[in-house]
Amino acid sequence: MTTPAQGLHTHVLDTLGLEIAAGDSPPGLVLRTDELAQRFDVSRTVVREVVRVLESMHLVESRRRVGVTVRPTEEWNVYDPQVIRWRLAGSDRPRQLRSLTVLRSAVEPVAAGLAARHATAEQCAALTECALGMVATSRGQQLEGYLRHDIAFHRIVLNASGNEMFARLGDVVAEVLAGRTHHQVMFEDPDPAAVTLHVRLAEAVREGDAQGAEGLTKEIAVGALHELDVLAP
Repeated sequence: MTTPAQGLHTHVLDTLGLEIAAGDSPPGLVLRTDELAQRFDVSRTVVREVVRVLESMHLVESRRRVGVTVRPTEEWNVYDPQVIRWRLAGSDRPRQLRSLTVLRSAVEPVAAGLAARHATAEQCAALTECALGMVATSRGQQLEGYLRHDIAFHRIVLNASGNEMFARLGDVVAEVLAGRTHHQVMFEDPDPAAVTLHVRLAEAVREGDAQGAEGLTKEIAVGALHELDVLAP
């Protein structure tokens, strides 16, 4: 259960994070703690806690006698899921989605090939279950249900790779998939070809076909980039 204090903290954090990510608070801008406290009608303690979170994302830096300064974009922790969410909420969404989808196309095929070699029986079963869930929710504009299965599917692939660096990208991929859905960069029903590719990928992983799994994941990535050409040029 969210307490009033937590709610205030979340509100201030989201508002400032969105403003920084959108460029409304540009790099070099100095944010004063007392002015922020007055603006949001919160205590300085809440503001300091929010600033610490933003500092951990490298969005701002705090200096005594200077204030809280927005850092240059190239210094941000662009892999932080919350930073991704804020950036996808802004006007730069198409470029962000493309950048993140290209990242996925570079990482996920390799992860899928490794998953075909290392996935446990339990992971194979879970992957198949997710693929069937995607099929079941791929019609009738059930995008939220489809999204849950889609996120779980890709998390399993990354985890089953056996590579902890790939596994840590699960949250990044989840934000990309969620951003596409929540900002209407998806067709009303998922592309049937993409759904079929996920089913075939689950089969390839289960059968230990590393080359097939890698190739199918590349096809999924190409399809995702094509969707962006159409929906977010």
